[in-house]
Amino acid sequence: MTQLEALYRYEGHPTETTMGAMGNLREVYGIRRIKIDEEWKTIHVEYDATRLAGPTIFQLLRRTGLAVVEELPLIPPQEAAPAEPAPAKS
Repeated sequence: MTQLEALYRYEGHPTETTMGAMGNLREVYGIRRIKIDEEWKTIHVEYDATRLAGPTIFQLLRRTGLAVVEELPLIPPQEAAPAEPAPAKS
């Protein structure tokens, strides 16, 4: 088993029907956990990559009626440290 995680951003407010369909996603073989953050409008999915692929997860979420907009990186981009000047040669 290869466990992967994906983070998606959605728009709008999930309806009761959408939330019910999201609950049914836990029955899909390979999905381990789904966590919704309504404040940040993100959904975090843990899944078995030997059973499901990233695009499949995206489509399953869209089929629930959730307006998934994009996949977000789990690790935020790091700011590059400024390069130090090379020591002067004498």
